[in-house]
Amino acid sequence: MFRKLKELTVNLTVYGVGDVAVQLASFLLLPLYTIILSPTENGAIALLLIVEQVMRVVNRWGIDASFMRFYYDCADDRARRELASTIFFFLLAASGSLALAAVAAAPVLGQLLFGGGDFTTPLRLVFVTTLFGSVSFLPFHVLRIEGRARAYVALTFANNLATLLVKLLFVVVLRMGVLGVALADLLVAIGLALALAPRYAALIRPVFSIRQLRACLAFGLPRVPHSFAHQVIATVDRFVLSRFAPLAPLGVYNIGVSLGLGLKLFLSAFETAWAPFYFREMKSADAQRTFRTISTYVFGVLVLLVAGLAAVGRDLVRLMTAPTYHGAAAVVPWIGLAVGLQGIYLLTSIGLNITKRTAYYPVATGAATAAAIGASLLLIPRYGILGAAWSNVAAYGVLAAAGMALSQRFYPIHYEWDRIWRLLVAGVLAAVAGRLVLGPTAAPLAGLLVRGTCAVAVFAGTLAVTGFFRPREIAAAREGFRGLFRSPGRSAS
Repeated sequence: MFRKLKELTVNLTVYGVGDVAVQLASFLLLPLYTIILSPTENGAIALLLIVEQVMRVVNRWGIDASFMRFYYDCADDRARRELASTIFFFLLAASGSLALAAVAAAPVLGQLLFGGGDFTTPLRLVFVTTLFGSVSFLPFHVLRIEGRARAYVALTFANNLATLLVKLLFVVVLRMGVLGVALADLLVAIGLALALAPRYAALIRPVFSIRQLRACLAFGLPRVPHSFAHQVIATVDRFVLSRFAPLAPLGVYNIGVSLGLGLKLFLSAFETAWAPFYFREMKSADAQRTFRTISTYVFGVLVLLVAGLAAVGRDLVRLMTAPTYHGAAAVVPWIGLAVGLQGIYLLTSIGLNITKRTAYYPVATGAATAAAIGASLLLIPRYGILGAAWSNVAAYGVLAAAGMALSQRFYPIHYEWDRIWRLLVAGVLAAVAGRLVLGPTAAPLAGLLVRGTCAVAVFAGTLAVTGFFRPREIAAAREGFRGLFRSPGRSAS
């Protein structure tokens, strides 16, 4: 058990480290962006991000999930190349046609989306950028499947670093505003395609299988409304806010969302490592016991991250943004909670993938989409950006509950509920203690350090007092800690 946990943790760490450095740099540049870009420009960028996320789903037709699932069923390299080639050529034809139509319709779409301002060119650039992304998952999925985490991280790190540097040039140095953001994304997408060319050459052959395409679409198409619903859940709060308020409040809200989504550094790394792990483990005799134990640990990490962000969110906003954006502090803890609920969904809905019951994914996301739209329309007109954040929490809460319930129906996992409740209690106490330990006027940097330390201490102390940690886990942790300081030639006693 602990060997498997170590394997997942190592992969999660490797995948996570690749993003942390660049994301940290992007985070540190946030004060520059809040000074250089107006709230209105940040609002326009938020709407362009919605378009990008929706087009990414549409352009992949759900086949990105099919590729990873059916790759494990291929008998040899020839079958794998046939699978990859079929997907590649289908997506180029189908998504290329969609991109051409979207570029032609950009003036009309831009007027409907922005209601004013000259954002047609950035919108067209977004459509072209997402076309490059429609096939780029193929080599990245192969690296994940083959366990080549370091190569995966090197590519994603280079891509993220290039995006950061080009945006810094276009937005901060050349002051190109919204156009600079969209143009930077396109140039980096072209560069990534060129960098991946040797990997495409090794994977793609001039072959096409109607049989493979039918199987992939049968598995993947049910995920299109599911994936589309995911994007609605993630973005409807901002879209509805843009209908009831000018772009400026949307810009403030978008900064708060960006800070709250910092928790996705862990979530992104976990998702990247989690899917290949559970697909490999699903046929082992003790798979469900493994998934149960890992779920407890991952849930604990999510609770601590959400509690910590709730404690330091106000100081984080004051430290990292210009005064114009300080109103974003109210939404940061709620966005963090929504991310935590999304993490629970990723953690507990795996049974639908394992049993190939993907047709049930739209049931969960459909319920969450209805919750997102309903809550947004109910709360945003009255409570503004705070209502938008609450609607986000409601949507991801429904998603987590529905996804877990459906997964349990087909692939039951007996979770450690007694330990999970202790984690929840520890998280609530940690968040409350962190927020109360200092007054609201404390210096932001001091508040960040003191509140964060307090939250971690209260969380760990509550778990220790309530008997969360088991003797075997404590012994394994001690052995792992000693291993960090053991010389390479010295064996354990």
